[in-house]
Amino acid sequence: MVRKIITIDEEKCNGCGLCANACHEGAIGMIDGKAHLLRDDYCDGLGDCLPVCPTGAITFTEREAAAYDEAAVQQNLKARAQQAQAPMGCPGSRARAIERAQAPQTPAAAPTLFSQLRQWPVQIKLAPINAPYFNGANLLVAADCTAYAYANMHQDFMRGRITLIGCPKLDDIDYSEKLTAIIQQNDIKSVTIVRMEVPCCGGIEYAVRTALQSSGKFLPWRVVTVTTDGALLDM
Repeated sequence: MVRKIITIDEEKCNGCGLCANACHEGAIGMIDGKAHLLRDDYCDGLGDCLPVCPTGAITFTEREAAAYDEAAVQQNLKARAQQAQAPMGCPGSRARAIERAQAPQTPAAAPTLFSQLRQWPVQIKLAPINAPYFNGANLLVAADCTAYAYANMHQDFMRGRITLIGCPKLDDIDYSEKLTAIIQQNDIKSVTIVRMEVPCCGGIEYAVRTALQSSGKFLPWRVVTVTTDGALLDM
């Protein structure tokens, strides 16, 4: 059948992932750092993805395409949700809290730095939805590049917070679904977002904003942006 459906211009796409997060039907996925229409029958032709694209890479076209299939969409979304929540087989992904003793005081001019990581795992897609360390937690959601760009990441942002990291450009997953569940099902006290200044990093900020809105909770939150040379734009 001929119907209205989205077209994505790969040359214009900057890989931010905002369209994939905005598509409630799961029709858009990130492949090799670019947005792609995964299946014609997943696209309802309503265009929730259009207004979030910062480069104008998405447009409507009328062409021969499979009809929108609500049942296939629901089956796909259910499978994705189960995959996101399923425990991983690797022993290294087992959730655990990390207890840290008081850092000893040293007389040296340059103080010894200690890790401030308080739990494992840290990757958003590997983290459990429910864990004891989430209760009463101040949550840090950070783009993984920030720890390499900003030298004092542990002391300024990870200290006293539960840390979750991800890269919306490289991970083909909608972070907002899992983050919504974590915020809804745990006693989270606040959320800090640390992202890079590059456009594609807007995906992680968008995912957290969406999760906060979808959770129905009113939590204090803030966004801090790190430049590629390691400075802070916002505090």
